[in-house]
Amino acid sequence: MLVLGIETSCDETAAAVVCDSAHPAERIRASVVLSQIAEHTPFEGVVPEVAARAHLANIDAIVKKALDDARIGFGDLDAVAVTGGPGLIGGVIVGVMTAKAIAAVRDIPFIAVNHLEGHALTERLNGDLDFPFLLLLVSGGHCQLLIVEGVGRYTRLGTTLDDAMGEAFDKTAKLLGLGFPGGPAVERASLGGDATRFQLPRPMKGRPDCLFSFSGLKTAVRRHVETLGGLPLKPEDARDLAASFQACVADVAHDRTRRAVQMFRAKYDVPLHLVVAGGVAANSALRARLADLATAETLTLHTPPLSLCTDNAAMIAWAGLERFRLGETDNLDFKPRPRWPLDPKAPPVIGAGIKA
Repeated sequence: MLVLGIETSCDETAAAVVCDSAHPAERIRASVVLSQIAEHTPFEGVVPEVAARAHLANIDAIVKKALDDARIGFGDLDAVAVTGGPGLIGGVIVGVMTAKAIAAVRDIPFIAVNHLEGHALTERLNGDLDFPFLLLLVSGGHCQLLIVEGVGRYTRLGTTLDDAMGEAFDKTAKLLGLGFPGGPAVERASLGGDATRFQLPRPMKGRPDCLFSFSGLKTAVRRHVETLGGLPLKPEDARDLAASFQACVADVAHDRTRRAVQMFRAKYDVPLHLVVAGGVAANSALRARLADLATAETLTLHTPPLSLCTDNAAMIAWAGLERFRLGETDNLDFKPRPRWPLDPKAPPVIGAGIKA
């Protein structure tokens, strides 16, 4: 079974081909990702209109390259899957219309995939992992802890009250004058820094729930920058403040996830597997703290390869393949969705990020 996946929810134009091989190493037949960093760097952030136009200009060539890399043609595909939301709606529309056109012309099934489900099922693409498992989903637009009970079956344990974790990294990078994209910039700047020099708050730490909050942390960083005299910071000040911020975020993730582990074990008496997914899952400090948690709580930690942490189409193709195997497809009248919660029964959280 061969499935083409298309991803255009933010600032990467991506296409991939995956198959249902029994060997995980053979499942990704091709994966092509075109970053828009150059287009958005002058604005120090992603501009939705710029992103949508870049997707439109590049999507056809990216799809063709994915098929060429997989050494197949459109006639070899069994289905086409695409991010149907959530995300920046202009970009989502570009991907959805491209996938619909392929499905209509080739008369193959069309599958609209929740972008968050793509992240959630990434570790099943990377290796065999049974349900249920615990998921920490962290990136620029979302920050959630969920129990993954099956394809399309999610129980949200907690989300953010305000900013997502990745957004906090991006805005902190801007406050420190480190450039865009913020996550990698903060991690690079933190190398060799003193993570204990600046006292920063650990928002929500110790609470009995699994909620996150990062707006107050960003404010604390800004105040330290002002105390230091503003931009440009001295290199050692930027290094120590970046390290302090990163350690703070990792500590909060450790605490909030530990609470989720307790909630998972209260519901399921099975070996616990913790998956961390999303762009921020690439952060080494976060991975290290979650590894500490895995040791302390005697659980198995799964961290996807860095290429599958950030937005990519392989995860979308795989999520589509998983749904297709269950007989789930979508009609061509599917409407792109700027919001699409994984757990529709979860109560709304006032102030939560756009992808929560």
